[in-house]
Amino acid sequence: MVSLMTSAKAKAKDVIRLERESVIPVMKPRIIVKLAELIELDNDRSEFLMLCKRVEYTIRAWYLLKFEDLMQLFSLFDPVCGERRLEQHKLSANEIDRLELNFLKYFFQVMEKSNFTIVDDEEIEVAQSGQYLLHLPIKVDEKKLDNKLLARYFNDYPHKNLPSFSDKYVLFRRGIGIDHTTDFFVMEKLDMIITRVWMWFLRATGLQMLFERKPNVTSKKDTEKTEDEGTDDEEDQDIFVERIRIENMELSIRNLISQNTIQEPTFDRMIVVYRRASTKTKIDRGIHVKHFKNIPMADMELVLPEKRNPSLTPMDWVKFLVSVVLGLVTLVSSLEMPKADIWVVAAIISGLAGYCAKIYFSFQQNMQTYQNLITQSMYEKQLDSGRGTLLHLCDDVIEQEVKEVIISYFILMEQGKLHARDLDHKCEELIKEQFNEECNFDVEDAVQKLEKLGIVARDPIERIYCVPLKRANEIIGPTTEEMVLKAQTVTEEA
Repeated sequence: MVSLMTSAKAKAKDVIRLERESVIPVMKPRIIVKLAELIELDNDRSEFLMLCKRVEYTIRAWYLLKFEDLMQLFSLFDPVCGERRLEQHKLSANEIDRLELNFLKYFFQVMEKSNFTIVDDEEIEVAQSGQYLLHLPIKVDEKKLDNKLLARYFNDYPHKNLPSFSDKYVLFRRGIGIDHTTDFFVMEKLDMIITRVWMWFLRATGLQMLFERKPNVTSKKDTEKTEDEGTDDEEDQDIFVERIRIENMELSIRNLISQNTIQEPTFDRMIVVYRRASTKTKIDRGIHVKHFKNIPMADMELVLPEKRNPSLTPMDWVKFLVSVVLGLVTLVSSLEMPKADIWVVAAIISGLAGYCAKIYFSFQQNMQTYQNLITQSMYEKQLDSGRGTLLHLCDDVIEQEVKEVIISYFILMEQGKLHARDLDHKCEELIKEQFNEECNFDVEDAVQKLEKLGIVARDPIERIYCVPLKRANEIIGPTTEEMVLKAQTVTEEA
């Protein structure tokens, strides 16, 4: 399972540590062309290209019926037109409940095959331990979400490490990227200056304990590792991404007057699944599936369903009121002294006014940023929804399966007999050397598909080996697509 964790290495920097994912981040045509170029003999190259086509056609045929069932089931729960189709079928409530669970079962299987992972509580806590472009607390209006459908599904089909909100909605993630934003960040810098001045004032008056924040979140995997986990090897394979934020910036004239670039790791793809709550007069059977791209981890709230309008948090109000009271008490105490220092009084009034202004202007700026980000997530970051998302997923499954088979067969063809662990390392090395990409290659799944195709076998000591290219093409045989293309060619020539 892919996990998200903070790094214990970088104490001075805000670093996120991520385990490599199983998804191969290279396009299938590029893999096929590059591997074909590495084959010296023309006949072998032609056989390899034919094998790639036959592998893809065969794997597509394996999933065809399952994908058709998935799409047929979703048509009954499509938020746009599913209600009308359910009425036409005249199904009972129990039958509809059973079909809902069947759809979710197929859907979660496709998500697993597409290398999507359910976001758990620990990942959300780590991701939201920092801020990027969004600086407002975003909450879900849980009253608007159904809490029965997903609860029934997870009761019948248990999953590990489910988040606390899994009965209302589920977030999936896949792929890791980095987002950069360059700007002057005037309000953010002003907020940083006021915050640092205010914190200096609190330390000087010994009141910092009242406003002290909790320490940064660290993963259990950082603190509870044992020797038998091979922590050194795992750590070498992990991906480290630094968070670069304005609040951690070095305070200097150059940084304040020039443009700055901030950085945040992103989830390359995110999918959210949920159902809206039914009303007293109408039962809602629609299942919403939305697909997003390039979502910054710290701004993950952008993809949440049924968001409430943001406002000042209770803690902000507490800080505001406590600051006012403490400021007034200190001010009155200073004025009652026989020789009140006018500079001390001015500093207190300035600090109090500045802090109040900071809260107000920061909230207004953050509200504007929130509206812009919501608009951007709707028009730029949302890839698709409903049926379109399911079609994307079906294509992703097929492409991922084909890439795993092609790469693992190529390695066996070039290297000869290998144990599964050695094959795994060789496949990862090939992806790194030829495409400059990294992934945690799923060798077990790849070998299972190769064995199902009948083009690999194992010797008595469990080493895996492949049949020759020509024999592999004979075993798979002509596919339906090849026969259709051949018939079309004959018709055109005639």
